[in-house]
Amino acid sequence: MNRKLSSASLALALGTAVAMAAIPASAGDKEKENKEKCYGVALKGKNDCKAGPGTTCAGTAIRDFQGNAWKYVPAGTCTKTRSLTSSTGYGQLEPFEENNTPANETPY
Repeated sequence: MNRKLSSASLALALGTAVAMAAIPASAGDKEKENKEKCYGVALKGKNDCKAGPGTTCAGTAIRDFQGNAWKYVPAGTCTKTRSLTSSTGYGQLEPFEENNTPANETPY
């Protein structure tokens, strides 16, 4: 009897663990569902993930409006969000090489 109880308990525990592991992944996908990666709009140290050579992930952008650093923005707003280093003056959906911009110029 103990053997059956142990097998049932193990199966239940394994099933619960698998189900719990799936919850965070789907929650993260929902959070990003209506967002897009926007390059050139993140401030220094405020990017959402990798910012080109020499960086690893979130918070590693070495300067404001870095052309290869991205931030999640609401879908459809990237190319309407100001960027001081973009040739268009707005964020871009792909990494880009920055224009030189005076340090005292503000984006807003």
